[in-house]
Amino acid sequence: MKVEQISIFLENRPGALEGVTKVISDADINIRALSLAYTSDFGILRLIVNDVEKARGILKEKGYTVKRTEVVAVEVPDRPGGLHSIMAALSKKGINVEYMYAYVERSGENAIIIFRFNPIDAAISVLQESGFTVLPGEKVYAM
Repeated sequence: MKVEQISIFLENRPGALEGVTKVISDADINIRALSLAYTSDFGILRLIVNDVEKARGILKEKGYTVKRTEVVAVEVPDRPGGLHSIMAALSKKGINVEYMYAYVERSGENAIIIFRFNPIDAAISVLQESGFTVLPGEKVYAM
């Protein structure tokens, strides 16, 4: 029930992000979800892609620093309180959220929230026991 994400470390300068998107595009890799965070000097681009191994390999080949990370994709009704219900279940069990980002499925009825947890396996158990849908990587990569 874990999803593989790649993180690419970038300089905070014009054209840095375009370089990554060109490599990904030229390799015919589809981005399913992303998050970008910059500081004054560098940034971290987190990607969920349809072919993790190919993306990681081609980016490393082009000189990028790339790290693979396991995250969790949770399906939540796209309505007020959807996120809070997840946070309440995790908080009761002392699960820490390191970071998260979200997107809405094509149907518009559900949101998918990507989480990085500490500890990840305990978080998955809490979510499943609380009735939340934890999506397998294969489903997320194909969305």
